[in-house]
Amino acid sequence: MKFVDEARIEVQGGKGGNGAASFRREKFIPKGGPDGGDGGRGGSVWAEADRNINTLVDYQYTRKFFAPAGENGRGADCYGAGGKDIVLRMPVGTIIRDTDTGETVADLAEHGARALLAAGGKGGLGNLHFKSSVNRAPRQFTPGEPGQYRSLELELKVLADVGLLGMPNAGKSTLISAVSNARPKIADYPFTTLHPHLGVVRVGPEQSFVLADVPGLIEGAAEGAGLGHLFLRHLSRTKVLLHVIDACPIDESVDPFEQAHALVGELEKYDPELAAKPRWVVLNKMDLVPEEEREGLIRKFRDAFAREHEPVFAVSAATREGLPELVNKLAQKIDEDRRAEQQFLDDERFDEARNTPFDPAAD
Repeated sequence: MKFVDEARIEVQGGKGGNGAASFRREKFIPKGGPDGGDGGRGGSVWAEADRNINTLVDYQYTRKFFAPAGENGRGADCYGAGGKDIVLRMPVGTIIRDTDTGETVADLAEHGARALLAAGGKGGLGNLHFKSSVNRAPRQFTPGEPGQYRSLELELKVLADVGLLGMPNAGKSTLISAVSNARPKIADYPFTTLHPHLGVVRVGPEQSFVLADVPGLIEGAAEGAGLGHLFLRHLSRTKVLLHVIDACPIDESVDPFEQAHALVGELEKYDPELAAKPRWVVLNKMDLVPEEEREGLIRKFRDAFAREHEPVFAVSAATREGLPELVNKLAQKIDEDRRAEQQFLDDERFDEARNTPFDPAAD
C-alpha cells in the first residue's frame, strides 16, 4: 500500500429539510387547523480515528464528502427524517486543519476519537408552529438551513515513542528490524527507505514501545534536498530521538563526525523544537571498527554531542552487539515519561475537581 501522509478534502453537511404548510382535512372536521411538520436535520460529516488504518491513501483520490439532506416535512404532523451522518475513518495521529483559516479542527491522537467536521443544516419549521389565537390558519413555514461547508487539510503524524534519525546508509533499517517486528527494505545502497516504518519493540510480557524509522537526511534537507525533511513531522510526537551514526563508512573520505554535525544543523534549521528533544547518539557498525580505536571514537562523540543525561551507545545492528542495553535504557526512559504524564493528568483532574463548586442538586 502506498504511504500517504497528506491530503486535502472538501466536506459539507446535508441541507435541512423544508417545513410543510398543510391543513388537517378529515370528514366532519371542516376546520382542522394547521398540521405541517418540520423538516429533518441534514446529515453531518464526522472524523474518527481507527488504529487499523495506517495511511491517508483513501483520501488522495476521493476528496469530496457531502452528507445527505434531511427530508421535507409533510402533513398530518409528519416530521421529515434526518439525513444519515458520514463517518470518515482516519489513522490515529491525523491532524485536521481548516484550509481557509489555518485553524486546527481536530487532533485524532487516540483510537476512537471523534470530531465533527461539518454540521448538517437545521430543518425548517412547519406551519404547525405558527398557529396562535389571532392566526388560526397560518401558511408560513421556513426552509431548511444549508449544511456547513469546509475545505480541510489532513496531515498524518505517526504515533511513536522513539524515532530513528540519521544519514542514508547509517543502518537505521537494520537496527529497527533487529529490535522490532518491522521488516523494512535493506540494501547496500542509500535511500532504501522511502517512507516511514513503525515497529513494536517487546521488552517484556506487558512492556513495549513503538519505534519509527524515517528516510535518511542529507545536507541541505531543510531547504528541500532529499526525502528526509518530508517525513520529519512523524518524529514530532516522539519522546526520544536516536541519532544513528555510521561509525565505519565504506567511503573512507566520509567523516562520521562531520556527518553528525551536518545532521544536527539540518535538524535545528528545520524545527528547533524537534532539535531540543532528548537525542541519544547511537554509533552503529562498531563491529567494523578496530578494537583499539573504539574507546577513542566513543569518547570523541560523547564530548561533542552528548547533552546532559543523554548517553552514547556503541552497537552493531548486524551482530546485535549492544542492542539489549539500548532497548532496556529506552524502555526505562519511556516508562518514566509515561508515569510523569499520567501524574500530570491526575494532578490536573484533582485541581479541576477541587475548584469546582459543590452542587447539591448533582447528588
